[in-house]
This record gives sequence, structure tokens and C-alpha cells, in this order.
Amino acid sequence: MRKVICLLLIFLTAPGILNANEDESKGFEISYGGFIKNDFFYDSRQSVALREGHFLLWPKNHEYDEDGKDINDASSFNFLSIQTRLNFTVTAPEFSGIKATGHVEGAFFGNTEADINGFRLRHAFVRFDRKQSQLLFGQFWNPLLLPFSFPDVVSFNTGCPFQPFSRNPQIRFTQKAGNFSFIAAALSQRDFSSVGPQGRSSSYLSNSAIPDMHFQTHYTSNPSDLFLSQLIVGGGAAYKKIIPELVTSKNYITDAGVAGISYMGFARASFEPITIKVQYLLGQNLTDLLQIGGYGVSRIIDHDKGFVEYTPLKTQTYWVDIHTNGQQLQFGVFLARSENLGAVKDLTEGTTVTGFGTDIKSLYRIAPRAFYNMGRARLALEFEYTGAHFGIVNIAENNQGFPLNTHEVNNLRVMLGVYFFL
Repeated sequence: MRKVICLLLIFLTAPGILNANEDESKGFEISYGGFIKNDFFYDSRQSVALREGHFLLWPKNHEYDEDGKDINDASSFNFLSIQTRLNFTVTAPEFSGIKATGHVEGAFFGNTEADINGFRLRHAFVRFDRKQSQLLFGQFWNPLLLPFSFPDVVSFNTGCPFQPFSRNPQIRFTQKAGNFSFIAAALSQRDFSSVGPQGRSSSYLSNSAIPDMHFQTHYTSNPSDLFLSQLIVGGGAAYKKIIPELVTSKNYITDAGVAGISYMGFARASFEPITIKVQYLLGQNLTDLLQIGGYGVSRIIDHDKGFVEYTPLKTQTYWVDIHTNGQQLQFGVFLARSENLGAVKDLTEGTTVTGFGTDIKSLYRIAPRAFYNMGRARLALEFEYTGAHFGIVNIAENNQGFPLNTHEVNNLRVMLGVYFFL
């Protein structure tokens, strides 16, 4: 709590400090922002979610009591304010043609379920800009989540588990050349980590001794080139390797890893009345991005010592987000689908798959919304309908790990969001 109070004091006193030292700090700027948000939501079914249901993923599968009734066929509601966040940005005077910027952002979402309402770090980075080059060090969005082109939904899930979602400590380099931008990044994991034998942990990636590597190319059109106000298109690839365990269940050292390659493409088109955003992702073992999938055993090398080879599961997601561009009243809709495409190599009979939502064959979401802006305040209403096709993973019947004999389960979330922007 003392840390939060100190941070608030910085926000409140920073303008005064700058004015008092205007001559000494010429070119030195501090700005702050954030918002207060209150969410009021109703769910028609029990769901897989984080922080008392605030970060919604998908509806829970059927679970029956002794009378054969579905336990999860029960509605619920909640009121929460934990999405409220604060940030500040410090810009230093230019030095040898380089502009240095520092940014810190936190929210009251907590780091665990027990820590709900706790103040946690979201972003913390230092950025150096020189002409057409930019170098960033610190925690920021995973490159597969594009800050200028992601779903403008009311829900705190930001379109997850269809939109890749993660913030990572990283080193990121951006080079602009005319209308093109080239991005290269090396990432570690912190709050969003891969799933392995011990649950979620950043150690699986760090033990591989290879960062999560990304490369992207973006193209931004000139407004005069087309009849639309702006068009941004691009794509990229990422490579990630994890080491699930350093010692086998038989107590022998192992370095068996799971390597995965991901490909992403996107487009954002802004017209005067509407904006359209789309993204496609084909990836392997994307549990750190809160995507369904994971990995399995493709070969048992030595039964006695427990040596195995792994293979990743493939996941395909695609979404489109459309919204009007009115200043006061805006309407939008988010449409998305995610599919489990099975293992890259055949899985070994008698083994299981490890991951997140591995019993789901596919997911879809339809989420219309409306915003009403009143200066710094906003009222937002959203209907989020999510369907999940659950099945049973039986490698003996399907050696690619597809869930078989699927059935659909649905949830409707009705959410009212009340914002005040600082």
C-alpha cells in the first residue's frame, strides 16, 4: 500500500516539480495517465476465467452431479474495479541525437487470485529513439499483440483466447524505411508463461537458454495513396523453445525440448465512418499467449531412464473487429475463431498431452458492443457469446491428439463498463 501511495504522490506532484525547476529541466517532461474502470457483468454459465471471473476465457465443460445434472449450468454475476490503472512517462532531453523515454504502468489486477486488488506491474521500459531507429528495453506487449491493431472490446480479456495476449520483458529493435517498419525482438517470460509438468513457469523458457525470438514487417500507406485514411498491413514469424524438465521421472538429466514456430499476419484499415482490423495466427505451443494447445510425446527413447522426444500442438486463430468512428457514440463487433490442429508429429500411444485447453477442438466468439463517450467518461455495453467444442483426447484412437466426440458448450456474458480517463 505504501508503494501505491508513493506512486500517487508522484502523479500529483510531478507537474509542480517540473514548474519549480523549469530552467534546470528544459526538455525534460513527465506526463501521467490511466483510467478508472468499473465492470458489472453477468454470465449465463460457469466459465474458465481469472480474478473472480473478470478475465473471461471460455465456458466450463459439462460436469455432472449424482443426479446427472450439469453443475456448471449455473449463472453468476460480479462487480469489480480491479482493471483501474495508472501510468507515467518520463522523456529526457535529447543527447547526441538520441531521445530517451521511460514508461511505467501498473494496475490493481494482482499477480494471483489471492492477490486480487494488489497493485502489479504491467509495463516498464526504457526506449531510445534516433531518427528512424528505435531500441526498447523492458516489459512491454508481446510482438504478436499489436497496440495499434487489437480488438476494442469492453471485456478485459482484449479478445483472448483468440487475440494472443502477453506482456514480456524484452529487447526490441525497430527500423523504419519509408513506409516500412522492420521489428526484431528477443523475449523472456514473466507474468505470462508456458505450461509444463509443474504448471505455468518461466523456467521452461529460461532453461532453454534461447529467448523467444520475433521478426515482423509492417507497411503503412500514405493517406493520399488510397480512398481510406490509413492502411497498415504486415506479418511476421516467431521461434520459441522450452525445456519441460531438467531431470526425468527416473532421475536422469535430460535436455529434451519443445521447439515451435509461429506465423502471424494482420491488417488495419481506417475509413472515415469505420475501422476494420483483422489478424491471423498459426502457431505451435502457444500456452504462454493464453491460446489453446501445448505439446505431447512423439517418441519414447528409453523407458528405463525416461528419455523422450516432444512435439508441439498446432493452433490456428483468426479474428475480425469492426467499429464505427463516431466521437460520441460508437458501435462495434468482434468475431473470432480458434482451432486445435493437432500435433506436428504423431503422438505416442499411452502418453498424454500437456497444455492449456487441450480438450477443446475449437472455440468461437461473437461480441457486439456500444460506447457512449461523455468527455473523459465513457459508458460501454457488450454482449459476449462464446462457444467451445469439448472432446476427449485419446491418442490410441487419434495419434495427433485431436479431441474426439465433441459437444458444444456456450456462455453469454453481458457487461457494462464505466470508465473515467485521467
